[in-house]
Amino acid sequence: MLDNVIIKQLTSLEELYEMQTLEKSVWSITPTPIPQTYTTLNHGGILLGAYKEKQMVGFIYSFPGFDGKDNYLCSHMLGILPAYRKSGLGVKMKLRQAEIAKEHGYTMMTWTFDPLESVNAYLNLHKLGARGMKYKENHYGDIGGKLNHGLPTDRIQVEWHFNEQRATCTPSLKEEYVLLQSSQDAEPLVTQPLSQIEKSRKRGYFVAVPVNFQTLKQKDYPLALKWRLQSRKVFQTLFANGFVAKDLLRFNDTINYYYFAKGGAL
Repeated sequence: MLDNVIIKQLTSLEELYEMQTLEKSVWSITPTPIPQTYTTLNHGGILLGAYKEKQMVGFIYSFPGFDGKDNYLCSHMLGILPAYRKSGLGVKMKLRQAEIAKEHGYTMMTWTFDPLESVNAYLNLHKLGARGMKYKENHYGDIGGKLNHGLPTDRIQVEWHFNEQRATCTPSLKEEYVLLQSSQDAEPLVTQPLSQIEKSRKRGYFVAVPVNFQTLKQKDYPLALKWRLQSRKVFQTLFANGFVAKDLLRFNDTINYYYFAKGGAL
């Protein structure tokens, strides 16, 4: 599917209008205004388009960030047409983005994603080696759109130090360290008192999440909301105690598991 797909930097107003059309198609929301993206383009931002036979099928929108101490690249949007979402295009685009970011002098990239979207978590943590560093409760408020279905817009913020060598070992799932599990009725179930987690534990904890949260939102909104609220408690507890989201383990057709650990621990 990726044969003849070309990834290039966007440099013209015409290309930004193409990006607007794709953004609206992907999320069914009002797209980012052209004056904003054009200004970003001319002031240190990196905007990419993936083209298949002259049609834009994916885009990245990123702009400079500064936290008072360090400069970094804020990767705000990665949008891909549905037919290309499991083709490997996302990885290819992020790697190209990192190459250009390095040329621009950046050493770190950050972005947010919905922690219950397993596909995004697998891309960010497992394939790219980014690390989930913070939990943002209802980060964007009520943004509407066909993908959100009115749920709180919780997000995990990741940091990707793309110049650093990443660990390649995948942890083995250990049931006694699973903090959130899926019951036989597919309900989220906290398995132990969160106040009793081992705060100094070097090896990590596991957190179950649905494989296809989009389908769950469409078919059973109350259950999707339960997953949001229960997982929020677990994620917030882990982050508050210094754990970092390091990987996503694919387990079966219904459930995947996050792996959280301390700092440099596996």
